[in-house]
Amino acid sequence: MNNLLLNIGFVAFGGAFGATFRYLIGIGIVSLFGKGFPFATLTVNVIGSLIMGYIFQLVQQGTISTTPWWPLIGVGFLGALTTFSSFSLDSLLLIQQGELLKALLNVVLNVVVCLFAAYLGTLLVLKG
Repeated sequence: MNNLLLNIGFVAFGGAFGATFRYLIGIGIVSLFGKGFPFATLTVNVIGSLIMGYIFQLVQQGTISTTPWWPLIGVGFLGALTTFSSFSLDSLLLIQQGELLKALLNVVLNVVVCLFAAYLGTLLVLKG
C-alpha cells in the first residue's frame, strides 16, 4: 500500500509539471504561429513522444529504475503534457469548419511525426 501511495504522489507531482509546461508551450506556440493550425498540440505531442520513447528505453535497459521514473515522467508528466484529447478535438473542429486538408494534415503529422519521435527517443538511449 505504501508503494501505491508513493507512486500516486509521483504521478500527481509529475502531472502538475506536465500540465504547467503544456500551458506554457501552448501560449508560446500560439504567440509565434497564431491559431490557424493546432501547432501547440502538435508540438507537445512530438515532445511528449520523444520523451516517452527515451524514458521507456532507459527503463527497459535498466539504466533507470521503474520507480520513481515511470510514474513520475511516463504517467504523470507526459500524461498531462501530451494531449490526445486536444488533438482529437482540434481535428474535429477543423473538419466542422470545412478545413478537411488541415484536418488530414493534423492527423497525419501527429501520428507519423510522434511515432518517429518515440522511435528517435529510443535511439538516443541506444546510441548514447
